[in-house]
Amino acid sequence: MSKTAIDTQELGEKIVRVLKTIYDPEIPVDIYELGLIYDVFVNEDNEVKILMTLTSPNCPVAETLPVEVEEKVKSLDIVKDAEVEITFDPPWSQDLMSEEAKLELGLL
Repeated sequence: MSKTAIDTQELGEKIVRVLKTIYDPEIPVDIYELGLIYDVFVNEDNEVKILMTLTSPNCPVAETLPVEVEEKVKSLDIVKDAEVEITFDPPWSQDLMSEEAKLELGLL
């Protein structure tokens, strides 16, 4: 594996750890386990793009959550820049939640 691939993977894991510190205010589960993060792209310049959704378009944190995600990811020393793109395609559903999140919310 090339050094870049290892670094990118390592950075991806660091980003996931950061994402797991961000919570939806209405649900006591982090946004990663909730399934709100659809994809994380990292290029060789360590610029990060995160494709995510919200539990609903009129989610009370629709304005602030993407900014929080962007700022926390940018706070990683190795990240040069971060951008968050919100999508509702596909729309979020409980099926996207991890087993852990479903257990936490008593859905299993």
